[in-house]
Amino acid sequence: MDHMHHAPHLESSHQHDKHTMGGAHKGHDRHAGHSVAMFRDKFWLSLAFTIPVVAWSADVQHWSPYAPPSFPGSKWIPAIFGTIVFAYGGIVFLRGAWGEIADRKPGMMTLISLAILVAFGASLAATFGLFTVEVWWELATLITIMILGHWLEMRAISQARGALNALAALLPDTAERVSGSEVQTVPSSELRVGDVVLVRPGTRVPADGELTEGSADVDESMITGESKPVAKSPGSKLIAGTVVSGGSLRARITAVGDDTALSGIMRLVAAAQASGSRTQALADRAAALLFYVALAAGTATFGYWWISGDKEHALIRTATVLIIACPHALGLAIPLVIAHFHVPWGAERAARQR
Repeated sequence: MDHMHHAPHLESSHQHDKHTMGGAHKGHDRHAGHSVAMFRDKFWLSLAFTIPVVAWSADVQHWSPYAPPSFPGSKWIPAIFGTIVFAYGGIVFLRGAWGEIADRKPGMMTLISLAILVAFGASLAATFGLFTVEVWWELATLITIMILGHWLEMRAISQARGALNALAALLPDTAERVSGSEVQTVPSSELRVGDVVLVRPGTRVPADGELTEGSADVDESMITGESKPVAKSPGSKLIAGTVVSGGSLRARITAVGDDTALSGIMRLVAAAQASGSRTQALADRAAALLFYVALAAGTATFGYWWISGDKEHALIRTATVLIIACPHALGLAIPLVIAHFHVPWGAERAARQR
C-alpha cells in the first residue's frame, strides 16, 4: 500500500527522489512484467529439473565415481529435462534478448540467450546423432544459476521500490500543535519552524525539533539502527519519525520538509539506488561488447576451420566458442551487485517495524 500520504510535507523531497528512482529503474526495464515470485518459482523448479540432468550426464558420470541407476530410456533423461529447463527457465532470457535486440541495445540478456540457444541446438543435434557436442548439464546449470541471480536482483528491486514509502510512512498524518494554552490537532504538513508540538507516549515525532519540556525515552532504531531507546531531556534533539515512550514531551520544531533528517535519508537511499543503476548500465555495456566479440570470434573460428577443410571441427569449435563466451560469473555477480546497491537497510528495518 502506498504510504506517501503519511508525509505530505516531504512531497517536494519525494518528487526529487522519484525522479532519481526513475532513472535508477530505467536499467531494469528488462524485468518489466516480472515478479519476485515468478523468479523464485522458476529457480526452484529449474533446480529440480537440473538435478537429474546433471546426475545422468555422461560427462559427470565420467568425472565422478557415482553412477545413477540405469534403466530403459534413462539415456534420454538429460535431453528431456534439459529441454524442460530451456523452455521453462530460459524463456525469460530469450524474451529479454528479443527486447534488447528490438531496441538495438544488446546486453546481458542477449549474451545469455546466445549461449543457451547454441548450447540447446548443439545438444539437441547431438542427442539425435547429428553433432558431437552434448552439453545438456551445462545448459541446465547455466540457466538455473542465471535465474538465481535475477531472483536475488528482483527481490532487492522490490524492496527498494517500497523504501522511500517506508521511510515517509514513519511520519504521522497529524500533529498536536501548542498555541498558548490550547492544543490543536493539525496536519503535519502545516507545521512550521518555531512551532511547539505535544508528543504523547507511543506516538511519533512529527518533525525534527528540540525538546523544551518533559523527559522520556525515544526509540530511534528505525533511523539510527540503535535498538536501545535513547533518554531525552530538555535541550535534546528529536528526529522526525522516532517513537516516544514513557512520557509526554513538548518540542520546538527546528526543521520541516526537505531540511529534516528523514528527508536527507530518503535522498541518500535514492542516491544509492542510482549508483546501482550506473553499475547495471556499465555491466550491460560490457555484455554488449562481449556479445559482439563472441560473434566475431565465432565467425572467425568457423571461417578458419571451414577454409581449412575440417567442416566438422568448424561447427564444434564455433559452438564451443559461442557457449563459453557467456560469462557465468558476471551473469551472477552483476545481479548480486545490483541487489547490494538496492537494499535500503534503514528503510527495510523501518518497514519491518511498521
